[in-house]
Amino acid sequence: MKQPGFFDVEERLARLSGLGDQLEAFSRTVDFEVFRPDLEKALAYSDGSKGGRPPFDPVLMFKILVIQTLNNLSDERTEYLINDRLSFMRFLGLGLSDRVPDAKTIWLFRERLTQAGAIERLFERFDATLRSAGYLPMSGQILDATLVAAPKQRNTNAEKADLRAGRIPEDWQDKPSKLSHKDRHARWTLKFTKAKQQDDGTMPSRDLAIPFFGYKSHVSIDRKFRFIRKWKTTDAAASDGARLREGLLDKTNT
Repeated sequence: MKQPGFFDVEERLARLSGLGDQLEAFSRTVDFEVFRPDLEKALAYSDGSKGGRPPFDPVLMFKILVIQTLNNLSDERTEYLINDRLSFMRFLGLGLSDRVPDAKTIWLFRERLTQAGAIERLFERFDATLRSAGYLPMSGQILDATLVAAPKQRNTNAEKADLRAGRIPEDWQDKPSKLSHKDRHARWTLKFTKAKQQDDGTMPSRDLAIPFFGYKSHVSIDRKFRFIRKWKTTDAAASDGARLREGLLDKTNT
């Protein structure tokens, strides 16, 4: 094995470009800076005068959501692969020594955009940018839904009942710090997975149903260019079919 050289990273990135790096195509096609005003408005970060670690750049975080959605990744897997893959680092403008957002930071960013109702608007603009660059969706589409885990809540039965009814529990209303740490939109559902072979070689007659708490990410990707066209976020218990009636399906791309 040869000794690592100074230009090894550049050579590997050049090889990835030659093989067809989809994220590099995104970078050439989309000026992600156009999303900055909408992101900053939705996130409403403080000016930093109170101190503390500054938040990650919102454009970088939005690009992480693009990576996550395109590859159907959980927050934890996204954090790992950003650290692991040179193509992800290049797309995000990160060097090997740069700090990478952890899974909780990614979750908080998506949660703030969801609460602000900004995700659909951002991806509508994303789709418009692709169309204006000539990437017209005309070869069919792939619809997919991915469960995204959220931190489990420790709520009382009364608090759970209030949340299901769309109310803020009374005990939380005068405690803004507690309210800010409570996820009021995630829901429980069952995640079905194939049962594993038993030690004696037999297969269980039923698949496994695993309780899951969080959200569901619904995306529409065009078949020809493999670009994300539409994205909706719901709680994990939401029906996939209902999203088709809410505009996730592009009727012009068949």
